[in-house]
Amino acid sequence: MRAMRLHAPGGPLALEWVSRPVPGPGEVEVSVLACGVCRTDLHVLDGELTEPRLPLILGHEIVGEVTALGEGVEAPAPGTRVGVPWLGWTCGACEPCLAGRENLCERAEFTGYTRDGGYAEYCVADARYCFPLPVEDAQAAAPLLCAGLIGYRTWRLAGGEANRRIGLYGFGAAAHILAQLAVARGQAVYAFTRPGDTRAQAFARRLGAVWAGGSDEAPPERLDAALLFAPVGALIPTALAAVRPGGAVVSGGIHMSDIPAFPYRLLWEERRLSSVANLTRRDGEEFLALAPEVPIRTETRAYPLEQANQALEDLRQGRLSGAAVLIP
Repeated sequence: MRAMRLHAPGGPLALEWVSRPVPGPGEVEVSVLACGVCRTDLHVLDGELTEPRLPLILGHEIVGEVTALGEGVEAPAPGTRVGVPWLGWTCGACEPCLAGRENLCERAEFTGYTRDGGYAEYCVADARYCFPLPVEDAQAAAPLLCAGLIGYRTWRLAGGEANRRIGLYGFGAAAHILAQLAVARGQAVYAFTRPGDTRAQAFARRLGAVWAGGSDEAPPERLDAALLFAPVGALIPTALAAVRPGGAVVSGGIHMSDIPAFPYRLLWEERRLSSVANLTRRDGEEFLALAPEVPIRTETRAYPLEQANQALEDLRQGRLSGAAVLIP
């Protein structure tokens, strides 16, 4: 099969012919129909996530069809359309797993990082971590598998529907999905983009944001919660300053630049600062059921598999409205 593989941090990815994977016990083989390009892929490519399996096939927003079953697997059956997310395997036996917090599993494996992912024509996945995905448009569905799921978990940990005014810092793939859910729930969305990015600000308003401006601007009123999707540590004190007493700031990214020192008064008055790590199957089941109800409509730009490096660079440079998706 054709695959785009990373051999060393810093890239670029190389288009190669590699052996088609064979599903082991508990696994399924998936024919990849589409794979979203996520900022986490950039963190792996750039070496900011430091323990990848090399050589590595990136990609963890996979939509495909099951083509073969490994030993002991009865479902999902061949022909089933599935989504394969970032969290690719958990042990089920460690303290976090037993406490229902599988996203913090001590031995977890991750699709497109410690397991080969979807920048290829086929992949294998743990059958337990494949979500049935009865959709026709694989390209549109791909960003839901990480941008959507992480956005949903971030929103939920910040208080979900209890918040009336939420700020979204970094208006890319995750924020453009989450904004639609928040607006559908009657929440006022305030979108923060790179300073001067009027195109992204117009995009946010088109999706229902009541205000959009640069991340160097203060919102016109205090926020109940601020959700960060830009990997910029300096935005933490900025977001804390924007939320009301008792408000929440939640970082949805897996990697962020260092957070600068900030005065305690920004955290005082029972403001909460936390992060999101990975996802759980509950997140997937809940969000993928909600998405067609809203309905969430993703904005995507398709690239052929061999143009993965270009898609990653377009993401890096902020040239995308919505999400990039590779089509093998």
